[in-house]
Amino acid sequence: MTSQGVAAVSPTSLLISLLDNHRLIFQLARREVASRYKGSVLGMAWTLFTPIFMLAVYTFVFSEIFKSRWGGSASGGNESRSQFALILFTGMIMLNLFNEVLNRAPGLVIANVNYVKKVIFPLEILPVVATLSALFNALVSLAVLLAAFIAFNLYVHWTVIFIFPVLLPLVVLTLGLAWFLAALGVFLRDAGQTIIIVTMALMFLSPIFYPLSAVPPRFQPYVLANPLTFIIGQARDVLIWGIAPDWLGLGAYMICACVVACAGYAWFQYMRKGFADVL
Repeated sequence: MTSQGVAAVSPTSLLISLLDNHRLIFQLARREVASRYKGSVLGMAWTLFTPIFMLAVYTFVFSEIFKSRWGGSASGGNESRSQFALILFTGMIMLNLFNEVLNRAPGLVIANVNYVKKVIFPLEILPVVATLSALFNALVSLAVLLAAFIAFNLYVHWTVIFIFPVLLPLVVLTLGLAWFLAALGVFLRDAGQTIIIVTMALMFLSPIFYPLSAVPPRFQPYVLANPLTFIIGQARDVLIWGIAPDWLGLGAYMICACVVACAGYAWFQYMRKGFADVL
């Protein structure tokens, strides 16, 4: 591989590309978010109403019908049952951010064939745009979660300020996987169907509806290997329990996420030279 080819897949070239195209990235992300609700009566208001509706459903179903309590405790009043919905919703926000990007990733390049033919268009920003769009929805859902927490408890933990350091490693990891899947989806059309099955399984293999302590000890290592498990736990710590994050764990997670992101970007850049031939 030539030195030019090495530069094209290096972390430095990635940072340069993101900086050079930051305006285009945000314009495309804003257009994508707006186009999702284009023509609807409520328009962008759907981004707010959807998480409100889902949280209301979770609260009713798990507090009034299932009467669920986190950890399976037999004690507790209505407040503890309502708290279950907030705990569940926190996990769903992390899951939806991850799943939304990965489900779209295999079709990103295929859905933008006209960009492939344009040599000057930076195809590598397509997964970045998809990730920012999903992140916007996640932030709106987090705002709804905090509003509901205040309504139920009449206070908010000061540790909520740490939600952004908790989210960052997940966003970086998700972006790296999106680059990998976006390139793979061009050559292997079954990738899109496969990742849908995988992300559906993640809903039940992640500690969203149950605490990690409820998992039998012999299976806990497998659940801990799930990249969502640690982040979901950290998000609940800072948002629900008022506990400062595990900085050492987040640091290790961030290092791994950066490795995945660099590898995914390098894979995408290496494979992109064959996109035009396939499409």
